[in-house]
Amino acid sequence: MSDDTITLNLRNIRAESGLSLTKVAELTGVSKAMLGQIERGESSPTIATLWKIAKGFHLPLSALIDEPTRDKPAGDRTFKTVQFPGSIAIEIVFPYDPSFGGETFRISLTPGQTHVSQPHEAGMIEEVFVLAGEMEVLREEQWVPLKTGEGIRFRADQEHGYRGGPEGAVYLNMHHYRHAVLSQGKSQ
Repeated sequence: MSDDTITLNLRNIRAESGLSLTKVAELTGVSKAMLGQIERGESSPTIATLWKIAKGFHLPLSALIDEPTRDKPAGDRTFKTVQFPGSIAIEIVFPYDPSFGGETFRISLTPGQTHVSQPHEAGMIEEVFVLAGEMEVLREEQWVPLKTGEGIRFRADQEHGYRGGPEGAVYLNMHHYRHAVLSQGKSQ
């Protein structure tokens, strides 16, 4: 996965939707200038910016960061880690599947690293399952500690976050969308 993947995916999504940069800026809350820079490959978006774009288009996050290799069977796909500068590292385990209404990521946190997410789509639920290390999850304005082998489910349509323990953490992050989102760039 590279910035080229995000650039290509955003260009394709916008082209398929038939929307201007101005309209996409209105839908997403991301400036027209920033959207243009991302589409031209002149700017590396943050994870927060990608979530705004995904939410505005009613798309799963994997629609923006997944390599465009849909012709390969799921078992033949290899995913690379996406490291967002100054933020979390994400690896797609399962891209969005409309039959399940969800997607799964493997995320790494360094020791003490904190990532706070703004609310996602209305009705979206997240699950976190710790694979290694210790971490805390911010839900309903409280930090909940988790150790290896522990998990938590929470509403992701409100502010939430993740914080790495003393040695960091690796966890699965499952996104369950209440309403079917579109796996392609067509808006609802």
